[in-house]
Parts: sequence; structure tokens; C-alpha cells
Amino acid sequence: MDPTLTGLNDSLSAINDTLTAAVAASQQAGDTAWVLTSTALVFIMIPGLGYFYSGMARSKNALSLIMLTCLSLAVVSFQWWAIGFSLTFGPSTSHFIGNLQHAFFMKVDTAPFPNTKIPGIVYALYQCMFAAITPALAIGSAAERGRIVPAIIFIFLWSTLVYDPIACWTWNADGWSAKMGGLDFAGGTPVHISSGAAALAYCIILGKRHGHGTDEFKPHNIANVVLGTVLLWFGWFGFNGGSALAANARAAMACSVTNLAAAVGGLTWCLLDYRLEKKLSALSFCSGTVAGLVAITPGSGFVGTPAAVAFGFVAGICCNMAVKFKHVFDFDDALDVFAVHGVGGIIGNLLTGIFADSRIAALDGSTIIPGGWLNGNWIQLGYQAADSVTGLSYSFVVTYLILFIMDKIPGLSLRADPESEAKGLDETELGELAYYHVDRLVAVNTRTGETKTVKEETIHQQNDTNATIV
Repeated sequence: MDPTLTGLNDSLSAINDTLTAAVAASQQAGDTAWVLTSTALVFIMIPGLGYFYSGMARSKNALSLIMLTCLSLAVVSFQWWAIGFSLTFGPSTSHFIGNLQHAFFMKVDTAPFPNTKIPGIVYALYQCMFAAITPALAIGSAAERGRIVPAIIFIFLWSTLVYDPIACWTWNADGWSAKMGGLDFAGGTPVHISSGAAALAYCIILGKRHGHGTDEFKPHNIANVVLGTVLLWFGWFGFNGGSALAANARAAMACSVTNLAAAVGGLTWCLLDYRLEKKLSALSFCSGTVAGLVAITPGSGFVGTPAAVAFGFVAGICCNMAVKFKHVFDFDDALDVFAVHGVGGIIGNLLTGIFADSRIAALDGSTIIPGGWLNGNWIQLGYQAADSVTGLSYSFVVTYLILFIMDKIPGLSLRADPESEAKGLDETELGELAYYHVDRLVAVNTRTGETKTVKEETIHQQNDTNATIV
């Protein structure tokens, strides 16, 4: 061959290699940017959850619920750095829990984490947000009577003993559910079923609020509920879309089905309650929206938009019915965590077994799955049911044991005393209140214009009893 042509060919090959490397680097930068953005979106869900819970409670407990969600973020961020990430995503020979190879984020740096194309530190931070919101979901069932200091300790223990193992067997490539073939794109079992089961155990251990069954516990601020719902809906684009770990068509589809399931879930629940009250309840719409978001979570990277309508519709009906059943079984899940997250997560897992589509999963250009019933893979529903039942049972039993033991330890009693419960946890646990205003009676000297305060009182807003300090 002519030496000139040989040199030209070598130059063209070198240019092609350079361009290929540049495109790959650009794609990795885009994927990293999307996952970092998704991390921020999931972060904003945590205070959003606080406002959602705060609005549903009575005003004397409003601040404590917002505070608890923020404390969950703080406690789990430390736990995740120390051992949580390693226990969840470290190499696992047991297929149940990882080792401590990545404790204190050792070997978690700018190199791509195994089975991802993004830096390990980005992946660890993104997953930290999932770990942080999950115990915050669970403690909603203890609203208005659960002490805060024991709750902080519970969050650390629960994250280590419950969340990390379930997330490991679901998302770690060595996990038994992942190896079995279970499909869970963004946390049907690790986040929603586990928190729902934990919430059920928590409210059973604590017992019912004083006045449960006789007093009417009304949400004190529906505007806060709507605000919390909007923040959750907004953040869920990062929760589900970010789980693609890349800025690609699969992430776009996950965002699309998330939005559609939320909309259908909200409308379904709202219309179900409209037939009873002939009112379009904002609270009903918000509850249905969250139910739809919960249900679509495990299937968001595996199903198309027509299936998303089914997810939202079925979740709206089933979770609505589950809320009614808590009165039949007479347990006091104060904020309906089990009905929405536990039942919604199970619905989502099972529907994923039916509607999972191999074509949707392949939108990222690399994922290959046999699909669900739509692809004739009938066993997938069995895999989904096995994962759901195991996650529900494990979370409930271990949570119950953690709480039972803690409650026997001096200083760690879980429930506030009756007087503190009556005053509200904002005042007794935090020493601060979400709402108050000052009334002043002022006398004015008409000749001199001098003013004098005759009486001043601070009114603490409470929607069940009025407390006045003079």
C-alpha cells in the first residue's frame, strides 16, 4: 500500500478515536448532570413530605413533623456515609447484605461505580436521598404522640437493619431478588413497602392517640398539604426519572409515566370521595396523587404510558379503600402511611409484573429483560409477589422488634406522656411552635399622642384546644 495512503488512514483512525472519546465524555457529563439534578429533586421531596404531614396533623404538632423529616435527612446522611452505602451496594456473598468495603465512602470517588456510567460519588449521593426519605415516610404513623429523641435513634437503627438489607437485595447486582429477576426501578419495595410496613408496626407499638374514635382529628392546614404534594410531585421526576442514571429516552419515559399516574391517581381518589360528599376535596386529590406516584415507582422504567393510566386508577381505588379499612381493624395510622405507601407499593409491584415491557426497558440501549405478562413472561408476577411479601414481612417484624426493645430501655420510651400529648409535641418536645400571634391592647393619650400597652397576650394557634399565655 502507498505509504501516503497508509499515513492518511492512520490519521483518520486517530481522529475517529478522538471524536468517539469526546462524544463518550460528553455523554457521561450529561448523565452526571442529570443525576445530580435528580439528587436535588429528591432532596426537595423531604421537606415536601414534612409539609404534607404537617398539614394533615393538628396545629400543635405541625412543626415537629417538619422537623422529623429534616432530622431523617441529617441522621441518614451520616449513616449512609459511615456504613449504609457499603451495606447496600458493597459486594455481597450472602445476597442479603453487602460488606464494609465502601464504609466511609472508601473507593467511592470519580471513577464510575460498577454497573453505572456515572462517578461513584454521584451515585452514592443520589442513593442517599432515597435512604433519607424512607424512614421519614414511616414515622408519619407515629404523628402527635411519638417522642422525637427516640425517633432519631430509631431512624439510624432502622436504616441499618431494615432499609439497607432490602435495598441490597433489590438493587445490588448480588442481591437475591435482583438475581431472581425481580423488577423494581425506583423503590417499590425498598422505599414504599418497607416504610408502609414499618409505619404499621410503629403505630401498633405506640397505641392509639388519646381521643381516637371519639374526637375528630382534622387536618389543620390543607394549604400545607397541597404545597407538600406539589413538592413531592415535582421531586418525583428525579426520583423515577433519575433512576435511569442517564439522560436518555428511558429517563424521559419514566418521567412521562410518573406524571400521568399521579394525575390519574389524584382524579380517581377525588371522584371516589365526591360521590360521598358531593365536594371536590383538595385533600382527596392530594392523597390520590401520592398514591399514583407510589404505585408507578417500581414500574416507571419498565412500562409505557397506557399502563401508567392503569397504575394510577387502580392505586387510587385500592389505597382509598385501604384508608377506610384502618377503621375496621382499629389501628391508628395517623397519616395513612400504610394505606398509601404499603398498599400502593404492593399494587405497583404486582402491576409491574403484568405491564413490564421489554421494549421500554431497552430504551436506554443496554437493558434486556424478559418483560411481564405483556411479553408472555408469566412467572414475572410471581417474582414480584415474592419480593413484595418478603419486603413487607421483613420490615414489619424487624421494625416491631426494634421498637419493642427500645421502648423497654429507660429514657427511650417511644410515646410522649398524656400531658405532653395534650399540649402538643411542638411545645413539649421542641419548645417552639409553628404558629402564634400577639394581641395588644394599647391606650393612646389624645393630648400628647403617647401610647401605653395595657394588656398583651400571646395566642398559640391550636385547632383542638386554645392555649393562652398572659
